[in-house]
Amino acid sequence: MQVRNHKGWTAGRTLALIAALALSSSTAFADAKSKVVILATGGTIAGAGATAANSATYQAAKVPVDKLIAGVPELADVADVRGEQVFQIASESFTNEQLMTLGKRVSALAKQDDVDGIVVTHGTDTLEETAFFLNLVVHTDKPIVVVGAMRPGTALSADGMLNLYDAVSVAAAKDARSKGVLVTMNDEIQSGRDVTKAVNIRTEAFKSPWGALGMVVEGKSYWFRAPVKRHTTNSEFDIDKIEKLAPVEVAYGYGNMSDAAYRAFDKAGIKAIIHAGTGNGSVAKHIVPVLQELRGKGVQVIRSARVTGGGFVLRNAEQPDDKYDWVVAHDLNPQKARILAAVALTRTQDSKELQRIFWEY
Repeated sequence: MQVRNHKGWTAGRTLALIAALALSSSTAFADAKSKVVILATGGTIAGAGATAANSATYQAAKVPVDKLIAGVPELADVADVRGEQVFQIASESFTNEQLMTLGKRVSALAKQDDVDGIVVTHGTDTLEETAFFLNLVVHTDKPIVVVGAMRPGTALSADGMLNLYDAVSVAAAKDARSKGVLVTMNDEIQSGRDVTKAVNIRTEAFKSPWGALGMVVEGKSYWFRAPVKRHTTNSEFDIDKIEKLAPVEVAYGYGNMSDAAYRAFDKAGIKAIIHAGTGNGSVAKHIVPVLQELRGKGVQVIRSARVTGGGFVLRNAEQPDDKYDWVVAHDLNPQKARILAAVALTRTQDSKELQRIFWEY
């Protein structure tokens, strides 16, 4: 028996209509594309060579973001994409001030309800530094993906278009949330904390000593591990509360080195020096007194290592760090150690706190 209302509708028909509307609504929701913003900063991915044969000789930072997006029409298949031109520079010219500008813009976009993910196009020379910086200071669980290219878009077998497509695909994916800042190059998904440019010229340039997090194949992400160090929403550092990074410099260790770099940096008023030592962050015996002198003046001494294949600097091995009140950079290479020190010194000048930070991040 069917119950009819005063207009002749049966209860069954009403329930069917409600079910159809619900299904329509859920389908529309499922089909809604993620909204991704591409922040362009220049680099090889925006570069151009004189001929298609020029894969290593070219001018970086020539192509604006709107043309980058137009060059990959398939982006529209994976997300609603819009772009902003933040800078147009080669990444070796990135400064702390530009890191701050970029970080604050990423943070502002991440707070917007109409932004689901953010892609940063970047030159490869310092891409790893920017990725680690954003990983430390931007409080969001939304995907932030930094991407570059090893060949300009004008070259034969240019890699930038696929790298950008992969980056947008990852930034649009819900399973990329809460994994920290990511780097997509050469079909791989790398942690912005771990990855480094290990090779020049070739497209498989970016490596992590601990391995990739996953891969991107035809716009789909496949994950195999997740970061365990503190990042983004779990970080004690917040770009919105930082106005200026601390001055930190790197001195490279080598046979027959002098103390000239250390003394010059001291005169320049640095707050910390990263000693890029040989082996286990080793310090030549004639350099030890100089670093002790700097520490006595309040300069933080942080032992890193110039080797990058895996491993980390052991505290109180090679040098008595406790005795000298020095810090070790754990597994961070010198350039990433500089980024973390520059951020950490905005909050503390205590060496024990700095060491904790290097263990945790």
